[in-house]
Amino acid sequence: MNVELELGLERRIGKRSAAVIEKHLGITTVGGLLNYYPRRYLNRGELTPISELPFDEDVTLIARVVSNSKRQMRARKGFIIDVVITDDAGTGTLKISFFNGHRAKNELQPGRRAMFSGKVTRYAGSLGLTNPDYQLLDEDPDVPGMDPEKLAAMPIPIYPATAHLTSWSIQKVMTALLETADLDALRDPLPAAIAAREKFLPLPKAYRLIHAPETAADWRKARDRFRYQEALVLQSALARRRAQLASEEATARRPVPEGLLAAFDRQLPFTLTAGQSAVGKTLAAELSQDGPMNRLLQGEVGSGKTIVALRAMLQVVDAGGQAALLAPTEVLAAQHFDSIRRTLGPLARDGLLGGLGEHSVQVSLLTGSMPTAARKQSLLDAASGAAGIVIGTHALLSDNVTFFDLGLIVVDEQHRFGVEQRDALRAKASKPPHLLVMTATPIPRTVAMTVFGDLETSVLDELPAGRAPITTHVVGLAENPAWAARIWSRSREEIEAGHQVYVVCPKIGADDDGDFTPGEAEPEPGELEGDGAARELASVTAVVEHLKEEPALAGVALAPLHGRQDPVLKSETMASFTANETKLLVSTTVIEVGVDVHNATLMVILDADRFGISQLHQLRGRVGRGGLPGTCLLVTTLEPGHPSRRRLDAVAATTDGFELSQEDLKLRREGDILGASQSGGRSTLKLLRVLEHEDIIARARLDAQKIVAADPALTGYAALAEAIDEYLNPEKEAFLERG
Repeated sequence: MNVELELGLERRIGKRSAAVIEKHLGITTVGGLLNYYPRRYLNRGELTPISELPFDEDVTLIARVVSNSKRQMRARKGFIIDVVITDDAGTGTLKISFFNGHRAKNELQPGRRAMFSGKVTRYAGSLGLTNPDYQLLDEDPDVPGMDPEKLAAMPIPIYPATAHLTSWSIQKVMTALLETADLDALRDPLPAAIAAREKFLPLPKAYRLIHAPETAADWRKARDRFRYQEALVLQSALARRRAQLASEEATARRPVPEGLLAAFDRQLPFTLTAGQSAVGKTLAAELSQDGPMNRLLQGEVGSGKTIVALRAMLQVVDAGGQAALLAPTEVLAAQHFDSIRRTLGPLARDGLLGGLGEHSVQVSLLTGSMPTAARKQSLLDAASGAAGIVIGTHALLSDNVTFFDLGLIVVDEQHRFGVEQRDALRAKASKPPHLLVMTATPIPRTVAMTVFGDLETSVLDELPAGRAPITTHVVGLAENPAWAARIWSRSREEIEAGHQVYVVCPKIGADDDGDFTPGEAEPEPGELEGDGAARELASVTAVVEHLKEEPALAGVALAPLHGRQDPVLKSETMASFTANETKLLVSTTVIEVGVDVHNATLMVILDADRFGISQLHQLRGRVGRGGLPGTCLLVTTLEPGHPSRRRLDAVAATTDGFELSQEDLKLRREGDILGASQSGGRSTLKLLRVLEHEDIIARARLDAQKIVAADPALTGYAALAEAIDEYLNPEKEAFLERG
């Protein structure tokens, strides 16, 4: 065991420093801090090009002070120090404002060189920093015995910092750790043969050089080593899981020639697409085998995944088993329940009335908010085997849910569920069940390899007949304020034509997250240069009130829908919209997946810049589902050129989900790349970038497969097995837990 890595930080850097690191970074062990790698490196001798600074992001830069001036605040007591800095390259200057900045007034004199850290903001048309942290560089303590030129060329590691802990504070603690930690006692997770083949640095040296390099070549060599190590640990974890799954024995669910599935196919009112038929054959073959199927089915919004999944469920029911469909929300579970029973038609058996012939199946719904009597009946139907198909939310994972013979699990919208939830459901079967995971968020090959490496992958990339194209427009209210009224008259036109409208908001009410009003202790908005006025985001409650008074929508039946509503009210609201009684639905993203109202043709997404690319793509897939052309309006109050508008432009430019998923990964900040920010954990990937490092991932995957094939239990690779366990610790990493 790597005892040194598990050691509490206070044992190596003292209680005070350890407490600071735990408070601001959540890190408590030696290994946790050693693996907190620099984000990038700055050269002491080079000033940062100001023209390349990203807007609205935290930056650390080196610059020279041009001027330093003081002015009184207009609306309150106190003063502001304005400091202008330059990169000396003629690409521009940057204004920095300090609120009552006594220290800045004295220290940041013209000619001084310093490192600044803060968020780039915009005020009065120019970029700036407000109250950044800074460190004077021309007062660097001399390193004993080091040549001044060599010191000037030493890279400065820049760590992912917080508002209260600067990069250079982290660097000081790291320097202390490198001096006290027993790096030579660490066991290397990389097998010696691979380290030799790749000419990698030894582990202790790599840790020293990634945190304290003397040259750029030092940190590059160290980073290459840790990047590959990360890829190998991740791919070995996936390969080991895949081998474990493949070695299990499942119950084969072979097709029945004249069974329920055959009857269903005969009554289908449409022809399956070529893709649906091909994937259907693959699933039928895998369900017929003694080993468990573990397959990811990805397809565009509306590509017909549900029909493919339903046919697989019917094959299992024919063979005497049960199928469970796990959905992320109650709204979606209820939608699946209704649409599957509707699609089955006379083949759907009502449990209370008994069978309607040999070829029929009972479909049951199980959610947390069901009335007690209905819930008890669903539990009984699942346990007795009366229900052939059970559809539910997380409620299916409860301890009191049992199945008579669970043969197939279908997980809808995989990004909402992790491996643990899948395994909790798998445990309810007497033998390992077959697994079909579905997602409407297309996944680039490298991400599929990295996140879903334990699953085989199938893709549905064509839309069924009757799906109309969706046109998407960015509605920029900053440059076109008059368009705000036009949105609602456009909605009225759609309703007058007999259609329905979705209006989506980023929050529920005024007290919801997202209302970024400055705190009491801060200056007034606009008081400091760079502090733009706070933006009130659209909320369901406020928009409903506004639209009730909107002249263009007079007399229109509208209703709110959001996650905090009583489940019965939610169901009634959705039923009313589905029945075309409610004409306009104002909702949060609860309608993001699976909601299927064929008559809805217009979607208005307010403050669309608050949503991610895949979310916007999912949302707009709710319109144009009934053969009628769909329109999606992405409404934003942000100025043209704002980085967040790039996402909206990308979504408006294409309906190709795979193209958008690539763009999504490019635009996301580091740390969000595998959805870790949604799941509340730190990013799984530290140095590895799935789009940039496909060759590394592929090479590591081959190595991992060879290692696991030769030694499935990794008994000869103890350090690698330890690294996997550390990596998959749910307390520490988000890994496959996708929100």
